Amino acid sequence: MYIADLHIHSRYSMATSRDLTPEQLDLSARQKGIRLLGTGDFTHPAWRKELKEKLTPAEDGLYRLREEYVLEPEKSYGMERTRFVVSGEISSIYKQDKRTRKVHSLILLPGLEAADKMAARLEAIGNIHSDGRPILGLSCHDLLEILLEVCPEGMFIPAHIWTPHFSLFGACSGFDKVEACFGDLTPYIHAVETGLSSDPLMNWQLSALDRFQLISNSDAHSPSKLGREANLMSGELSYEGLKQALTTGTGLEGTIEFFPEEGKYYFDGHRKCSVCFSPKEAISQDGNCPVCGKRLTMGVAHRIRQLADRPLGFVPEHARPYESLVPLKEVIAASMGYSTASKRVQQTYMQLLETLGSEFSILRELPPENIRRQGGNRLAEAVQKIREGQVKRQPGFDGVYGTIQLFDSEA
Repeated sequence: MYIADLHIHSRYSMATSRDLTPEQLDLSARQKGIRLLGTGDFTHPAWRKELKEKLTPAEDGLYRLREEYVLEPEKSYGMERTRFVVSGEISSIYKQDKRTRKVHSLILLPGLEAADKMAARLEAIGNIHSDGRPILGLSCHDLLEILLEVCPEGMFIPAHIWTPHFSLFGACSGFDKVEACFGDLTPYIHAVETGLSSDPLMNWQLSALDRFQLISNSDAHSPSKLGREANLMSGELSYEGLKQALTTGTGLEGTIEFFPEEGKYYFDGHRKCSVCFSPKEAISQDGNCPVCGKRLTMGVAHRIRQLADRPLGFVPEHARPYESLVPLKEVIAASMGYSTASKRVQQTYMQLLETLGSEFSILRELPPENIRRQGGNRLAEAVQKIREGQVKRQPGFDGVYGTIQLFDSEA
């Protein structure tokens, strides 16, 4: 089994760390315990050029970093070398049914040659040079149609489907049904990305999603955010193996999740007024902010409730397991009483990786006694709390991340 994170951004995306490089992605993936990583932003010419320079073909449809670019090659953290699959995100903004639609889509391709062809086709439609996630006045249906024409082997996945402002089901600019977005091409949609503010249990409330594979990715803009969410995969490590997992479910074993409350659109709210409401509370206010009177941004929990035809807690017959985790640096910080940026937390993090293995191995697999010997009682206790879901959750809202508390404030 291996872990895959298919949705990231390059340094050519807005709000992305400027020093992000393929070699840093490779190193961070090894540290996290990620075997397969999306390249991100295949449409951007400068990033695609860098990928061609620094990556070399590996298994069918996958790439690895060239040896001369590998950082800290002597440190494996218990991991085999990272593999890359060509990926990118497109922002579609267009009018349909008298409404402005704003939807983000994740595209996976079988190689850099296909990326060249797809980028050339999209460049004739809009600007792909200014941002790694280009904004195109192209409907999702037409974007998918182009992909099928240029590269039938490609995969099209609606990204973070519940995000209010830019997603398939987004409360502000999305649709109520997959068919309303993709029409006659709906059969070519096989998987959907659930996003940081929802988990499978929330998505299982919609019977309409039963036919799709539910996947999770980090949507990371910096190496440190890799693996916030990820997919557990088995089977052949190749593009075809990945495609089989994402289209049929064979080889997709489950997902690694945020606690959804930590996502920045979990509850309804109004950031400027510091107002955060559960769906029930928002309904009691008629969806308006009690401070300024403006409309609240509807959160993911509320939007799912709008479209749900099942109660929360329903588990479909063939549902895959999932695990909710907290990034290791945050766990260390909570255990030590420091910020994640502190020197002591950073040093402890690297020491644990070098002695115990990758981050996911520590969080998911290692016996508590092993963690206790290297990291102390509080760290072992914190990891156990996460594994059992025994955490305190302060929901995020309207672009404000929520918080996950592992210890009582007086501890």
